[in-house]
Amino acid sequence: MEKTKKKSQAKDKPVILLEHVHKSYEDGMPALVDINLRINQGEFVFIVGDSGSGKSTLIKLLLKEHTASSGTVRVSGYDLMKIKRKEIPFFRRKLGVVFQDFRLLKDRNVYENVAFAQRIIQKSERDIRKNVPSILSVVGLAGKYKANPKQLSGGEQQRVALARALVNKPDVLLADEPTGNLDPRNSYEIMKLLEKINENGTTVLVVTHNREIVNEMQKRVITLKEGVILSDEERGGYIDEN
Repeated sequence: MEKTKKKSQAKDKPVILLEHVHKSYEDGMPALVDINLRINQGEFVFIVGDSGSGKSTLIKLLLKEHTASSGTVRVSGYDLMKIKRKEIPFFRRKLGVVFQDFRLLKDRNVYENVAFAQRIIQKSERDIRKNVPSILSVVGLAGKYKANPKQLSGGEQQRVALARALVNKPDVLLADEPTGNLDPRNSYEIMKLLEKINENGTTVLVVTHNREIVNEMQKRVITLKEGVILSDEERGGYIDEN
């Protein structure tokens, strides 16, 4: 019973907390306006909205690529309004990031693409030989470790990108349009894989335009419009803003 209680308490702990966050462009135009957002450990959340709604700005704030103009931004125990420059690389180790365009190293095979993330944090070769095959098995690519990215389908390349993002066991996985370059079948498979990863305890935040997947999966959906949170639904769908 004590173990169950601790697990419940962990799920109630915010891994992402934004309070009264404003972000303006250099020309003074607002990108985000009074954003209040709490995402607890272990949640699966979609961020949706039209182009220019503030989705990309929000992701860049969470990655500390941008700094909010005002407000509070806390991610995985770090106060991003006060974090020192030298601490940022250590903070980013808490995050896994997957993009639409995969961003794989074309001159390295699948194994080396994933191992690269481990070498950045100076893992031993012994750990790498253990961790890389393990995570490739999770994403369904155990038999493709010697393949070059150009030999893989788009769906397989995105699985490699997922393995690389997950191999260092991040607190949060940020997926920015992870199915943007994939056909419907591969898109569905990637989203089911993200769901499996979430069930294993990783907090998953997905930015997407794919309304079919959002509507089908019935997860928490946060809709942005013109820099404002238009809605935040516990089990929502894609809102047609027109």
